[in-house]
Amino acid sequence: MKDYYRLLEIAPTAPQDEVKRAFRLQIARYHPDKVQHLGKEFQAMAADRAAELTEAYRILSDEGRRADYDRAYASGAATAPPAAESKAPASQTAPAPEAPPEPGASKPGAPKGEWFSEERATRDEYVRKATLSRFRQAFALAMGKAYDESPARGFDLAFVPKAKLFSRGKGPRLLGRFVSRVDAAAVGDTWTQIGKLNTPSDEEVCVFLMGTAMAPRRELEDAISAQRRKARAPGAKVTVIPVDTRVWDAHIPVDAPAVVKNLLARLRSGT
Repeated sequence: MKDYYRLLEIAPTAPQDEVKRAFRLQIARYHPDKVQHLGKEFQAMAADRAAELTEAYRILSDEGRRADYDRAYASGAATAPPAAESKAPASQTAPAPEAPPEPGASKPGAPKGEWFSEERATRDEYVRKATLSRFRQAFALAMGKAYDESPARGFDLAFVPKAKLFSRGKGPRLLGRFVSRVDAAAVGDTWTQIGKLNTPSDEEVCVFLMGTAMAPRRELEDAISAQRRKARAPGAKVTVIPVDTRVWDAHIPVDAPAVVKNLLARLRSGT
């Protein structure tokens, strides 16, 4: 049994008008207009979450259904809903929500800019989590048991080859980082973060720099070349792979390791 109060981000004592406001706020975040530019898997996840929210509103907006739910809720049967995993049909009967506010529309009681920033931050965080989840799933399928996940400061994902008895495992260290826009600034900051890892000079590092907005290819190539020229002291061989997560297309260097190409192929295929 799902925790509908937690899903709508309200207290169990919330009055009906607050339930209605919370539903309209939450459902607007997953409206098709807000995710139509993303990949199909993200659109499907948004549709699943919208179905969960609709079902929560259907139950909590009806006095009889809510009373039954509250009795079960009080017994401890309710659990927090998993992120975008519900398969509840989107066609459940519920009052149609008001049309979501257009980008930049004002939230009651909040400045216009503040509402837009909050909306953008919510969407970006949702997309970031979905992206990292898909990456981990593809990694598990493509890499098997050859790598261990090992946190690296400044990166969302980090994997190192499994160590052997008396030596370091073979293969590059693989890092993943999600940014709102993959551009020259993101490339520069990523290179800075790599420098803080103090990797051995004989180690190869491959970074998947992922985002839903991508600068022109030439800008990215120039930025990567500039960072390589700036590296004065000998260090790890670094390969940065810009990835457009809307279609999982990537600018793959010709000398990229086979594991990188295999992982990207798995991400594109979705299997």
